[in-house]
Parts: sequence; structure tokens; C-alpha cells
Amino acid sequence: MSSQITTEEKSLDDSTKAVNRRRALYLLGWGFIGVFLASVVGAAIRFFFPRILYEPPTKYKVGFPFEYSAGVSERFKKQFRVWIVREVDKIYVIQAKCTHLGCTPNWLASEGKFKCPCHGSGFTPDGVNIEGPAPRPLERFKVAIADDGQIMVDESVRFRGERSEWGKSGAFLSV
Repeated sequence: MSSQITTEEKSLDDSTKAVNRRRALYLLGWGFIGVFLASVVGAAIRFFFPRILYEPPTKYKVGFPFEYSAGVSERFKKQFRVWIVREVDKIYVIQAKCTHLGCTPNWLASEGKFKCPCHGSGFTPDGVNIEGPAPRPLERFKVAIADDGQIMVDESVRFRGERSEWGKSGAFLSV
């Protein structure tokens, strides 16, 4: 018995390798076709389910005017990202978003100002920028009295201080 491989055995081994290679390419080709068809069917099914963006309401109530004492209330800072400010004769709502890069400033009652923790912008209690890189005052939202006597905030209407809009109707409530 010789340990040498005969030419018949070698040609048989080569033909088996060729068949296996052909089978692998055949399966790979059908695999790509299967993936393509699955993605087309998936896209067609996804077409029938619209993309919906659920956003918080732009109108909401924040309580009655008598619930607010003079000064800044942070009661709705986390929920709606607003401060309710009451002065002697009026109430207004300031958006708690720095006009520099959109960070949420903090109310520092001891210093009597809003201070942005990110870049150091400072604002007076009425929202005017007094220090730091903020290019303009904080924005205010429209406020009105709802039918039940509560304060209704409408975020879809904004008032900007640099445009002298803070004196317009809806920018504040007279108390």
C-alpha cells in the first residue's frame, strides 16, 4: 500500500471542492436576493405606518394668579421649562432657556438673577441679559386668563425683548 495519492483521487478531490465552491456562491447569491426582498417588503409595510412626533401641549394652565407671590416661581421649571414671575402689577411667563446655546439657567434668589451654569450668562428677574455671552434677553410666552380663572400659557406665541414686544397685549397679565 502506497501513501501516494493517485491522479484519480486528486481529480475527484478537486471536483468536490469545485462543487462546494459553486454551492457556496449559489447560496450566497440567494442570500443577497433574500435580504433585498425582505428589505423591500419591510419598507412597503413601514409605509403604512406614519411617523408621528408626540410633543407636549403648547397651551397649559399654571394655576390661579393669587397662588403666586411677588418674585420668581420655579414651580413649572422641570415640567414646562418656564418661570412664572409676579411683579407688583403684572404676571408674565419666561422661558427657562438661555438665548446663548439653549441651556437651562438657574434662579439664584440670593443674587436676584438667573444664571446659566454652562457659559455664565446672567439675566435680571425680568429676563434682560446683563452678563456673559447671551446675545439677547430671555423670551416670554403669551399669558391669558382661562374661563375657569387660571393662568393659561401659550408657548406658540413668543415675545422678544430686543424687539420691544414685552409691552404688547398677551405678554403679561395685569394684576
